[in-house]
Amino acid sequence: MRKILPVIALWLLSGCATYHISVESLQEQMGRAHKQDKENLLIPVYNIEGNSIRTLRVLDKNEHEYRLGVNKHTGIRIRKKDGKKVSFYFDTLLVTDSTITGSKTHLFNAKIKPIPFSEVSKMELQQ
Repeated sequence: MRKILPVIALWLLSGCATYHISVESLQEQMGRAHKQDKENLLIPVYNIEGNSIRTLRVLDKNEHEYRLGVNKHTGIRIRKKDGKKVSFYFDTLLVTDSTITGSKTHLFNAKIKPIPFSEVSKMELQQ
């Protein structure tokens, strides 16, 4: 037990790096993406819609630009102006007109309620 505690403490302290992106930058970068079906490993005949983005220009906490590799584990957390937060997988994010949609899981289409760009106060990404 004593050997496990330092490992758990190190894991809790290490955490994941968090990056952020502006609405304008997301719109510009998503303009080059196309809609893509994501393969569902549990139910192969049922696919989830998503985007084709493989890398994304984001900013770190010191406002330095960073190229973030996007995979099926990359999460996005959108903070809205009313204080609410919505988290889902970035590879399921789709931009339509002036809204953001996505799915909370890769297993089935658990779509989030569309979020208008005008309601977004901050977008954070983690891997």
